[in-house]
Amino acid sequence: MFALGLLAGGIAQVALVVADLEAAVEHYWHQFGVGPWSFYTYQRPLLRGMSYHGEPADYAMRLALANADALRIELIQVLHGQTVYADHIAAHGYGVHHLGVLVPDMQMALAQARQAGYAVLQEGYGFGLDGDGHFAYIDTEAELGVMLELIERPARRVEPDKMYPAPETPRTSP
Repeated sequence: MFALGLLAGGIAQVALVVADLEAAVEHYWHQFGVGPWSFYTYQRPLLRGMSYHGEPADYAMRLALANADALRIELIQVLHGQTVYADHIAAHGYGVHHLGVLVPDMQMALAQARQAGYAVLQEGYGFGLDGDGHFAYIDTEAELGVMLELIERPARRVEPDKMYPAPETPRTSP
């Protein structure tokens, strides 16, 4: 079997699927001091391309991103469509969904994943200001207990839908 070195660069992100994104973000902010949070709605037209199990797809999710030191935390709420998030909720409920690793070249990373025998379950791309940015989920749950997300971050992000807390809101101690 082909050795896949995706974890050698470390984990960049931990993501959880949640039932209520607003409530989850507030909890992480007030209870754990994680934030500020940037909210995005990933759907057309922000996502220029989407697939699910290799077929064109139309899905939407609302997510919030925050950094906890060098680790990015992502909270995801399913809005509609067939997704790996909805599959996870049906099989396991809400909670930890995937670990994210940064890749400098998505096409090369996807080719390596396939060569190593991993199925690509879902992809989305084009969410950067310049039409760049690409994410892909590979099926590593049987071996790692969690899915891996390959992430090619965009050079420039679009402005978030909103921030929490609002920029003028001071942090309260947990």
